Amino acid sequence: RTEYAEKYGATAAAFAKRGLAVLTIDWRGQGLSDRLLPDRSIGHVDLFSDYQKDVALMMRTARALHLPRPFFLLAHSMGGAIGLRACMEGLSVQAAAFTAPMWGIHIAPHIRLVATGLSLIMPRIGQGTRLPIGTQNASYVSVAPFKDNMLTTDPEMYTMMRDQLAAHPELSLGGPSFIWLREALSETKHLALRAAPSLPCVTFLGSNERIVQINRIHKRMETWKGGKLQVMEGAEHEILMEKPATRDAALEEITRLFLGNVKK
Repeated sequence: RTEYAEKYGATAAAFAKRGLAVLTIDWRGQGLSDRLLPDRSIGHVDLFSDYQKDVALMMRTARALHLPRPFFLLAHSMGGAIGLRACMEGLSVQAAAFTAPMWGIHIAPHIRLVATGLSLIMPRIGQGTRLPIGTQNASYVSVAPFKDNMLTTDPEMYTMMRDQLAAHPELSLGGPSFIWLREALSETKHLALRAAPSLPCVTFLGSNERIVQINRIHKRMETWKGGKLQVMEGAEHEILMEKPATRDAALEEITRLFLGNVKK
């Protein structure tokens, strides 16, 4: 897992050139935000709803800093689940954009039932903060070769992420705890049952996505009034870390959506 605010420096600069100010956050348990376990390499949260406290803090900060309004939401992967919940609960934004949102987790069918069962059982026997089988403490980009990686087809972006983690290992994050998995599976299941918010939206999905559950994204966007799904041909999970043509197309589409929804 490779989520930390610093990796989006180029993205923030690109939006600034397009006339948009940017405020971002490291969710609790990742990046330079407080880690929740003694082993800081394990991704963990006690309750998925705790992330909404981070959203509330971010909004208070935006107002305290008198950042330009209106506000918009851009959320990636796990942030897509957090952001969707926030929008459903009335987040004060004029439009939303999602890249590879975690509205479901891709788990191979032959192990999904086992993974779900263990996420419920392990916390009950005092093992909820352990890593599930098949995950590891090391960050994905630090151990996975570029060839056939699940994040990006852009070698320069992949090298940038590897170099950042090598220079600042404190940013690194390994696999999630059983409790995180339990909470994430429960949250995404709940979100799938709720109607889409009344909000202009664009969602980007790589045609080679292998991390989040793509059918959940298609189903959500099919019923999102005012929503649009863009499938990026050949792209992996990190749309905004993809090859220039892909990421620039996404940046332009997001900018059009946001600036087109500035209410005078």
